[in-house]
Amino acid sequence: MGKACRWLVVMVGLALVGQAVAAEKISVLIIDGQHNHKWELTTPVLKDMLLKTGRFDVAVATTPRPKAPKEEWEKFKPDFSKCQVVLMNYAGDAWPKEANDGLAKFVEGGGGLVFYHAAVFAFPQWAEWNKMMGMGWRGANYGERVALDDEGKLVKMAKNEGPGSGHGPSHAFEVRVRDKEHPVMKGVPEKWTHVKDELYHGMRGPCENMAILATAFSAKETKGTGMHEPMVWTVAYGKARVFVSVLGHDVSSTAVPDTATLLVRGTEWAATGQVTIPVPAEFNATPGAKAEAK
Repeated sequence: MGKACRWLVVMVGLALVGQAVAAEKISVLIIDGQHNHKWELTTPVLKDMLLKTGRFDVAVATTPRPKAPKEEWEKFKPDFSKCQVVLMNYAGDAWPKEANDGLAKFVEGGGGLVFYHAAVFAFPQWAEWNKMMGMGWRGANYGERVALDDEGKLVKMAKNEGPGSGHGPSHAFEVRVRDKEHPVMKGVPEKWTHVKDELYHGMRGPCENMAILATAFSAKETKGTGMHEPMVWTVAYGKARVFVSVLGHDVSSTAVPDTATLLVRGTEWAATGQVTIPVPAEFNATPGAKAEAK
């Protein structure tokens, strides 16, 4: 075989390998089972949006019911070694130590982690969990809080300074990108109107190793804080990438282009550090939703 032929064979081989690598799907584990929100309705939506991209394989691990006996919890042993990223749709009873340790080991070792909406309510007493998500739904006496002022400057508040976590009545609101260069946010409109949803404010926690990707103005007229509150952020924890989005209270505010796009792109980024899923043309399609620009 001549050199040219050998080179052609090598190039074709490399191309096929490249195609195989590109075709490899990311394994996602969604954890649900307890919540103050309707996880039975939102988990299928989350699973469907991930599968529709063609980028993921998705499994679901459902915990025992609230206040289940110890014997049921002993059977809850998620095999984190079989996934690349965990998506949390859970806010309920504490897990057994074995499950806690398994998730912490997975994330510390570089496994991806995604928090969806009220998953930030969970496990206030679990220190490592709070470090993983950066901040969550906690009282004013829990820890620090961060928000942005009208100039876009980061404002830090100490424990017991300013409000604890909450939200006013659900309403449509404007979301603004704060880090245009982050892989998840590249190609996303600089600002858009999100559908009627809960606008979380006063998140509290260690607030370490965080990067705020998008915010929404929490107007005092809607019982807010008068500050630009983080809606989407990331955390560097050990070798892992953690992605948090608090958009999407229910099916109607989750199964919309902006919420879905950020979640699937954030999940891909948490797993791989890259984003290949495109921003759809309908990203900003929120019929009937209007928010006053701030």
